[in-house]
Amino acid sequence: MRIDLHVHSTASDGTVPPAALMAEARAAGLDVVALTDHDTTSGWDAATAALPAGLTLVPGAEISCVWDGGTSNGQWDDGGASGWRDGPDRAAMELHLLAYLFDPEHAELAGVMAGLVEDRAHRGERMVDLIRADGVDITWEQVLGYAAGGSVGRPHLARALVDLGVVGTVDEAFGADYLGTRWQLPKAAVDVFEAVDLVRAAGGVPVFAHPRASKRGRVVPDSMIVELAAHGLFGLEAEHTDHTDAERDELLALAHDLGLFVTGSSDYHGANKTVRLGARTTAPEVYERIVAESHGTPPRVSGPGRG
Repeated sequence: MRIDLHVHSTASDGTVPPAALMAEARAAGLDVVALTDHDTTSGWDAATAALPAGLTLVPGAEISCVWDGGTSNGQWDDGGASGWRDGPDRAAMELHLLAYLFDPEHAELAGVMAGLVEDRAHRGERMVDLIRADGVDITWEQVLGYAAGGSVGRPHLARALVDLGVVGTVDEAFGADYLGTRWQLPKAAVDVFEAVDLVRAAGGVPVFAHPRASKRGRVVPDSMIVELAAHGLFGLEAEHTDHTDAERDELLALAHDLGLFVTGSSDYHGANKTVRLGARTTAPEVYERIVAESHGTPPRVSGPGRG
């Protein structure tokens, strides 16, 4: 079985609609694919309705989280060898939590996710204002067009900047001179320990997305992952293209020591990234354990018996 547990559609910042994404996944030789759009389940129904024979859909989401350097008990973590600083200059770190097979109607989790999506829209409008203030003729309507009804994110602004000739590529748009720093604004996020609690309460299974991807910025210390494991984290997305071989090996060793499971995923975004579907995969026995631990919503299959 080929299992990819992290892909995005136009419901958030991917470029392929959910229905077409299912066809792409099957054409790429996948047997199981998880739809994990940012902070939304809005693509689940379309993906389910379009499932081709032989493909199983794992409904999920990638939840925007934050860690302020503390533990679930409110104590500060000095980070040890990772160099995490204690004190007033500590900056919160943005994290992502993959959530699988949770109940989309769980009131508290659904409310948190809806608030995150609403904030993305307000943040996007404010970023457009910043860009326009620098003389770029970008419009909010243009950005909404790229979002195609999905949750607005920086990739949609990046595509607008490419089409306007401000930058040559989406990757360039994420540089410090553009969306990376100059026109960047903070976004709403939920405390990562609270997010694990909510996902578990909704019958889902939480996995820490690309936890050692230093190319994206600072990474959390091992001690924080130890705390998350004790708090109910299921696993670590160790097999990810943003991890170096050394970073992957560190996570494999840490997962082994903590009794966490290891997943692998492409983090596919369509044309917004060069990574292809199935670039990294999850072992069948880990997928089976995810299904066994969940009680929120079942995997979906094509045909009359689907969930």
